Amino acid sequence: MKLIPTLRDYEKIANKNEIKEIKNKIKFLKSKHIVFINSTYQGGGVAEMLNSLIPLFNSSGLKVGWRILHGYFDFFRITKAMHNALQGDGLKLSKRKKQVYEAVNKRFSLFTHLDHDLVVVHDPQPLPLVNYYAKKQPWVLRLHIDLSQPNKEVWRYLLKFINSYDKVILSKKEYYNPDITASWNVIYPAIDPLSIKNKPLSPRTCKKYLDRYEISMDKPIISQVSRFDKWKDPLGVIKIFEKVRRKRDVQLVLLGSFATDDPEGQTMYNKVMHAAHKSKYSEDIKVLAVDSDILVNVIQRRSAVVIQKSLREGFGLAVTEAMYKGSAVVASNVGGIPLQIQHGYNGYLLDPYDYNGFVEHILYLLDNENERKRIGRNAQISVKEKFLITRLMNDWLNVFIELLK
Repeated sequence: MKLIPTLRDYEKIANKNEIKEIKNKIKFLKSKHIVFINSTYQGGGVAEMLNSLIPLFNSSGLKVGWRILHGYFDFFRITKAMHNALQGDGLKLSKRKKQVYEAVNKRFSLFTHLDHDLVVVHDPQPLPLVNYYAKKQPWVLRLHIDLSQPNKEVWRYLLKFINSYDKVILSKKEYYNPDITASWNVIYPAIDPLSIKNKPLSPRTCKKYLDRYEISMDKPIISQVSRFDKWKDPLGVIKIFEKVRRKRDVQLVLLGSFATDDPEGQTMYNKVMHAAHKSKYSEDIKVLAVDSDILVNVIQRRSAVVIQKSLREGFGLAVTEAMYKGSAVVASNVGGIPLQIQHGYNGYLLDPYDYNGFVEHILYLLDNENERKRIGRNAQISVKEKFLITRLMNDWLNVFIELLK
């Protein structure tokens, strides 16, 4: 078995013409050296995509590096608050917060040499880096955040860095703000179908992991897989589950993990654990803070219904993952989720505060196996058409060629 998949391994899954295009574009770029920069190696969709994308670029003949911004707790507390503010939260940007934010980036620039042909920066944490180099190459900013209602003070402050970039990449055209002076593109995130999180699993393997984490196979599973983040609203998921549980004998699995750039995760996890223990149905609620791709795979495959009750969502790769496995998803009609789900065709979309609507659709799916299968089949087709890593690779190559030709 191969330890690292190559482009050839995707030929049976992805579009063959797309793979042919990728090979031709890489030949054009073979002398170039590109680097991606973000703030964490694991935890969250950005790190997950880079963990698959960068080895695939390199094994295909394009030199692509990866740098992780070195921060500390206070810095990440500030950048998490900025992230939340860009999605609509309030935040007073003090002089000290700005100094911490900029100092970490300046320090990183002093020991990280970027002599590449093109630099790609992901999200607000390393955003100011562009101002601490004598820019001799194109710089691209990839923002994965829902920017439709940003906090005005934070947005104005960050614009001085954003507008130093040559191109900005967003997840949805509605996230574009006319204050951005650089050219901009939309690139959808994507999943790796050959990763441990998404590859097919045997019933024996699924049983092994369900047994290990004491998850019963005797009653249907409702699940949400996401970081412990207020925007994912795990407390709201518990309330919905309690309403469902009054009518059907089911269980809830909330599976998440922590990332080094999200200091709020532990606090939210504690709140979720408290709510689970207080619940009348606590014996049927399993809260797992486990960083295990194979466990994610098992839970998404074995769930009768997958929930994604986000209040804000840049894109929602957990939705993509569940859909790829043929699971029936009931999700919030926010951010990038409606780019993936067409209501009634390959899943269900609801207002995130429509608790009764979530309950109604979950009950309907629990009671109708044929509907679950129909939704699941359509979901798989949708993901294969739009949201596989080969498409993401091709989109990035288009950006590289545009800026390096």
